[in-house]
Amino acid sequence: MAVRVGVVNVTGFAGMEAARLLRSHPGAELAAATGRSLAGRRLGEAFPHLAAYGDFPITAELEADVDVVFSALPTGASAEACAPLVRRGVRVVDIAADFRLRDADEFAHWFGVAHPAPELLDRAVYGLAELHAAAIAEADLVANPGCYPTAAILALAPALAAGLIEPRVFVDAKSGISGAGRGGGGGHGYSDANEDVSAYRVANHNHQPEMVQELSRLREGPPVAVTFVPHLVPMTRGIHATCHAPLARPVTQAEALAVYRDFYAGEPFTVVSETPPHTKHATGSNACLVHPAVDERNGALVAIGALDNLMKGAAGSAIENMNLMFGLPREAGLDRPALYP
Repeated sequence: MAVRVGVVNVTGFAGMEAARLLRSHPGAELAAATGRSLAGRRLGEAFPHLAAYGDFPITAELEADVDVVFSALPTGASAEACAPLVRRGVRVVDIAADFRLRDADEFAHWFGVAHPAPELLDRAVYGLAELHAAAIAEADLVANPGCYPTAAILALAPALAAGLIEPRVFVDAKSGISGAGRGGGGGHGYSDANEDVSAYRVANHNHQPEMVQELSRLREGPPVAVTFVPHLVPMTRGIHATCHAPLARPVTQAEALAVYRDFYAGEPFTVVSETPPHTKHATGSNACLVHPAVDERNGALVAIGALDNLMKGAAGSAIENMNLMFGLPREAGLDRPALYP
């Protein structure tokens, strides 16, 4: 029997992308889709690219029995919706940021509000399958990673785990406009973003503590220091993270590649590339392409991660986590190449 999935807030980019992926999933199906602003309308009517769903209704609340819920609500509102579901035994993948940080005080500091369900933080598993697959499989609450952290963590994890670099990293990352969501508001319209590149929330972005938390778990000692600068670039989809760190010891390019290939051996979605990846090489797929480059002259490592922010950075990762939670093949519903050009 197919896993019955409810998508809360199907009207956002992540929610509608999850619905698109579920349409062709061999072991799961969309059973309910909520979206208060469009409640009463049909999914295929509201979103013509989902016309294959025909008369499937968008409802204000979950009205069908489901095995798992994907919450694509804004941070804060998501935890309020997820908490009662978890308490009554429904498994949840939270695509928002509510359960990514393990410390409620840290959440309050970075998001400016008290955590709505702090008693559930210890139950939440950080949903980066390359690092936590076994725990995800047993979890009833999975915190889907952020798009920027997914690219940066996967780019840096092998080097930190192997002790190739010092625990002082700089992440220079770029995002497409869809990363701001459908309600992104000012500064994200075509005339604002076209022919423009801009840094924002410099060294003060709430994805920074997520990177620190997960990267620090890969090594012993004090927390990894992360300086993170995100940029908005005029493309629809994509995350490109260029990460810099001083080498802890002399390392050759061949050694770095070998370390990365060994770390990701058997991983279906993280691909070690011999050349710097483009965001287009991942668009529409669940891949994260990583490339380590050793700057021997200056004793540094440059590690690049590229992915589709709506796939591996959001809905694709949610499907991947659901597959693990229900014993389905990790690639189920996600075995698709990138869309190019």
